[in-house]
Amino acid sequence: MSDSYAGLDDAAVATVAAGAGADVVRALYGRRLTRIDKGGGDFATTADVEAEKRILDILREARPDDAVLGEESGPQGVAGAERQWLVDPLCGTLNYAVGTLLVAVNVALRGGAAAVADPFGGEIYFTDGETAWVRRDGADARLVPSSATGLVDVNLDPPFPGAPGFRAVDLLARPEFVERFRPRVGSTTLALAWVAAGKRAAYVTDGGDLSGSVHFAAGIALCRAAGCVVTGIDGAPIGPSGRGLVVAADAGTHRLLMSMTGEPRPHA
Repeated sequence: MSDSYAGLDDAAVATVAAGAGADVVRALYGRRLTRIDKGGGDFATTADVEAEKRILDILREARPDDAVLGEESGPQGVAGAERQWLVDPLCGTLNYAVGTLLVAVNVALRGGAAAVADPFGGEIYFTDGETAWVRRDGADARLVPSSATGLVDVNLDPPFPGAPGFRAVDLLARPEFVERFRPRVGSTTLALAWVAAGKRAAYVTDGGDLSGSVHFAAGIALCRAAGCVVTGIDGAPIGPSGRGLVVAADAGTHRLLMSMTGEPRPHA
């Protein structure tokens, strides 16, 4: 194993790996990149692939006995390993491909440490599974959630397994939502880190069990460690039978959102 990773704890490994992936994403930005069709309108780019390779190189050196699940390369490493890393090297590929700089690099140890890097914002959010911080200009600060902004990121990307009972887009038409919150649509799980950091009041997305998703695991770990309220769209704990995700900075914000996630009610 490289001496550069000797003695690093899991949070440091996640942070170094996410930061290295972010370096690749920045370096390749603006270049003519090959698109790799994944079906259903989804695609990856050379940046996704190269960033994941760099992250996996670090994880193999730092934790050779662990398994890895990569967004682009699938499962790798020791079969039956007790520990598994979840890697999403570029969350927001479409944003990136069209020159929008809202993207994230996600690295998470299942059930443990995690890191989310903002390649263009110069921040790395990380947790050891107990507490959460942001690293900016070489200094670390604890993450403190807050609902003060009133901003709620709503993921409008398909699929929509909760329809017709729940569709995230329906929140935007609810008078009580508009009276209390201001929606944002960034289409990247960087928004989860923003909830943990107090830049967003909440995040809402449809879906199935997202607890073990390469896209969501790192952000969920950050939010939990920062003290956010994390449930499915039905208010139940996330897990194997989970449905989507509602992450709120505090219990009051979560209660308000949960009151709005059912079928729309008629208004006078």
